Amino acid sequence: MQKIPTNSSSRAKPELPLDLTGPHVTADASAAHRLYQALCEMIVSGLVKPGEPLPPSRTLARQTGFRRNAVVTAYERLIADGFAGATVGSGTFVAARIPKRAAEPNKPKVVLEAPKQGAFALGCTHIDERAVQRFRAFVGRRMRAFGSEHLHYGDPRGSRELRVAIADHLLSARGLRCDPDQIMLTSGTLHALRLVLSAILKSSDQVWCEDPGYPAARKTIAHCGYRTVPVPVDEHGMRVPKGRIAAPSARAAYVTPSHQFPLGVQMSMPRRLELLDWAKQAGAFVLEDDYDSEFRYDGAPLMSLAGIDRLQRVIYLGTFAKTLFPGLRIGYCALPERLIAEVTAARAALDRFPGTLMEGAVADMLNSGAFAANLKRMRKLYREARDALAETLEIASGGALSVPVPSQGLHLVARFDPAVDPAVAAHAKQAAGAEGWLLADTYTRGRPLPGFVLGFSGHLVPQLVASAERLARESRAALGARDKGAKGKPARRA
Repeated sequence: MQKIPTNSSSRAKPELPLDLTGPHVTADASAAHRLYQALCEMIVSGLVKPGEPLPPSRTLARQTGFRRNAVVTAYERLIADGFAGATVGSGTFVAARIPKRAAEPNKPKVVLEAPKQGAFALGCTHIDERAVQRFRAFVGRRMRAFGSEHLHYGDPRGSRELRVAIADHLLSARGLRCDPDQIMLTSGTLHALRLVLSAILKSSDQVWCEDPGYPAARKTIAHCGYRTVPVPVDEHGMRVPKGRIAAPSARAAYVTPSHQFPLGVQMSMPRRLELLDWAKQAGAFVLEDDYDSEFRYDGAPLMSLAGIDRLQRVIYLGTFAKTLFPGLRIGYCALPERLIAEVTAARAALDRFPGTLMEGAVADMLNSGAFAANLKRMRKLYREARDALAETLEIASGGALSVPVPSQGLHLVARFDPAVDPAVAAHAKQAAGAEGWLLADTYTRGRPLPGFVLGFSGHLVPQLVASAERLARESRAALGARDKGAKGKPARRA
């Protein structure tokens, strides 16, 4: 056991019995996590008494060989989890009462599961327990340092600290260079959509929308009084010439170019340039919903449309709902400079400014590397779930379903032969008790393809496999019933 002496305070033990190599320590974990585990073990085992002081962070860093920020992080987690307390000017102390749940502090869950959802429900997430612990510590630190910024109305765009962190993230992850002044925090993508459209459009203006496309965005645009114009999508993305024919005077286009919803295709470079050319010629704007862009499984993430355009005609929409968790209700948009004043004025008029309490903690997640670490672990988890779901559907359906494996995102599409009636998919989905979506429900005018939109994030792999087998079985049965019915029909007279 490695013995660490404490400082010279008469209130401290002459030696701190800190074991950094025992079975309670995860060998490949970060320095902060290993130190946290060792401190927990020491406290829970009764090797230090309640109320006893812990060494100053600089002292413990020097004695253990860890960086001081690792010690500070470990102490913050001890405090957030109730193992320790801190008093300004007096240091950090073992808590007077140790939480009962801490009986096995060395065995944190790998992943915090989402509440049970129906099979294939979209919008579910996991979050790594280490990320939860870091976020809890950041929130606790921010609350202990509660400042005057929470006592008055803030900037309609949100805190500059988080906007700076988001701008740095967009540059490194999406190739999008923008000033923090161009970032506006929102409560999510649809909120950003409403704010931006209210600033740039007039009542009854036309907006191109992908067909098939994201129904919630289409409903939001229509609810705000604008006219949605469905534009067909093929394997290369939105068919811009079709949009020019249908609505040449449209003032905006809503697209999901990096991972089209629901088909999962990526807009080709010629189509991207074609769309940007149209926007420039028409004096229109493109709203790029870059949802799930962080979850790319094959190669580096594609450059965003806004990155290509350099935020001239493209408005970028993003969110932390999937990369952290939906309960945060924090999203953002990146605006062309010419729109900052107008959109800021619209925000001030509609709901004044975003909530401030969580902004600092999210900035800490981004700046500390905890956000990137959680993404890395979740990509691996979601890739395993994607592969298990796709393989099970392909095999169990006996070829009835075609399942292209998406290179990005948190859902996949399983399709019948295009000649099959979409009602077959509806019958199979109902019989299987599956949630998810029918592919046909994402269409407006185009002939709907028969099939399913199935979420795989936020679901346990064994449950996904069992649900996939059930859906495949019911799909085969629905196809068989259709074929049997077709054979039983009398021949049509000439």
